[in-house]
Amino acid sequence: MLLKELRADARLAEWLKDLEREGPPREAVWIPDADELPDVLLDLSVPHEHINELVSLRGRLAADPEAVTLLARCVTRFVRDMGEVGTAWEPPVLPASTGALGRCFPLFVFVAALPYVRAHHQERGIPEDVSRRTLADLGRHVSVHHRRAGGPGLLFPWWIALHFHGELFQLGRLQLQRAVLGQRTGRAVAAAGLGAGPGDPCLSLHITDFRGPLSPAACDRSLALARAFFARHYPDERHEIAYCHSWLLDPQLKRYLAADSNIIRFQDRFAVESEETGPDDGVPVGFVFGDPDLPVDGLPRRSSVERAVGDHLRAGGHWYGGSGWFAL
Repeated sequence: MLLKELRADARLAEWLKDLEREGPPREAVWIPDADELPDVLLDLSVPHEHINELVSLRGRLAADPEAVTLLARCVTRFVRDMGEVGTAWEPPVLPASTGALGRCFPLFVFVAALPYVRAHHQERGIPEDVSRRTLADLGRHVSVHHRRAGGPGLLFPWWIALHFHGELFQLGRLQLQRAVLGQRTGRAVAAAGLGAGPGDPCLSLHITDFRGPLSPAACDRSLALARAFFARHYPDERHEIAYCHSWLLDPQLKRYLAADSNIIRFQDRFAVESEETGPDDGVPVGFVFGDPDLPVDGLPRRSSVERAVGDHLRAGGHWYGGSGWFAL
């Protein structure tokens, strides 16, 4: 049984106790039945090749009363503060000893939370197409898991929690997250005389894979959509600053890529105000080549970005995250 494996892990046993301290689940959990689940998953862009396995796992989950109760506790905790910025709670990645059901358990938490996030979107007047494309990022991350680890699952449940908690939206090419300015960036914004500072609302920009080129036109369209979207649906929040933290803002990329390349033109939008002091080579390797643990010597050189990332590492260099902002 799933809970037996979780209780054998000291960290997860404490996590279970924390959930149990919150009392019984608020209500019975919604689990789509075997006939309904395929359509639900396909609407979330889960690849067809994983549907049968997930339907089978749904049967195992439903046959385990303790696991169903755990699912209900997780959903109750997750949706408790739906829509509040910075409060998204996420189910943890479960250990390999829990097998396929444990690997996919976070996915079932988000499926069971669908009625709540859709109700939040409707309450805010979020257009159906924006809601659908935002929540469909779950399927993209199932593909990312399959590419890296084989089979369905979620490598980063904390990331999907933002989508299903009403904090992040897919608007064209970019994802935009409701956030607040940190101390360092907030001070830089305030020093620029833009009327915002630490703790004020901002929009955090994220760049997904499997979405085509990061062209200036696509970014301009996303930003135009964002200005109108957040002003209409979150009028109580003044989003005047866009912020981004990404390896794509590492200034070393300018040594390898043309000034008119999409990535450099994306960089040029930002006042880059900080760089990480520690290298994080696995992030660009993972994004560009699909697996952060690939041997550097064998990285292919099929595109300018592949050559930039691989050649820099093979020459003994490292990649770093960069942070920057600009006024919306």
